Amino acid sequence: MADEIVLETGAGVGRITLDRPAKKNAITTAMYAAMADALVAYRADDEVRAILFTGGADFTAGNDLQDFMMASMGGVSFEDLPVLRFLNALRDCEKPVVVAVRGNAVGIGTTLLLHCDLTIASQTARFRLPFVPLGLVPEAASSLLLPLVVGRARAARLLMGGEFFDAREALEMGLVAKVVDDSATDDAAIDAAAKLAELPPAALRETKRLLKAPWAAQVKAQMDEETAAFTARLASDEFRAAAMKLLSR
Repeated sequence: MADEIVLETGAGVGRITLDRPAKKNAITTAMYAAMADALVAYRADDEVRAILFTGGADFTAGNDLQDFMMASMGGVSFEDLPVLRFLNALRDCEKPVVVAVRGNAVGIGTTLLLHCDLTIASQTARFRLPFVPLGLVPEAASSLLLPLVVGRARAARLLMGGEFFDAREALEMGLVAKVVDDSATDDAAIDAAAKLAELPPAALRETKRLLKAPWAAQVKAQMDEETAAFTARLASDEFRAAAMKLLSR
């Protein structure tokens, strides 16, 4: 349901909160659509100068597998799912994006960070990219951006092995900017977003554009290639077997 995404604005910050605690913030099709719409609206709103993503005890358990199974059985392309519209809106967002991560950040909960500008993680945050164990492939241009951030060897370990890694390693490899106490995570991210919102907005947007410019064309091309591969994997027996195993637990 779209109401599992809470939208708030104030002090120049547009806030997007994942609010599906019973499912550890696993993201549904409706939630992706709501977040994509919010990013488009915040981008057009001159009163919003920074964007903030938050969750709850868990940032997100990743994509709701039931949605992916329905797409798989219905022959739906990954390109036609709202998740891709959300990722495109995040990739193209001109305003600074801050993220607060507590608990687990699985799948897209980790890959979306590669398109954001500042991630504040709690000491107990855990990250995972379980695409291969699910019979899938990386998305969000993570097969390009993750090696640029953490190095090829680490990226191969994280993307191929799909194992959890902790906030300390995420900080050391440069995936997150700061690690704080669990109870201080949201406040630290709110403060960081508010400070960005106070800066000259045009200079901030241009600086973000320049930071992304060297890889902008490659990111789009890589997302297109990943989308084609992801669509094929959604239709594979490997994915269906892995998803059914998890859903039956």
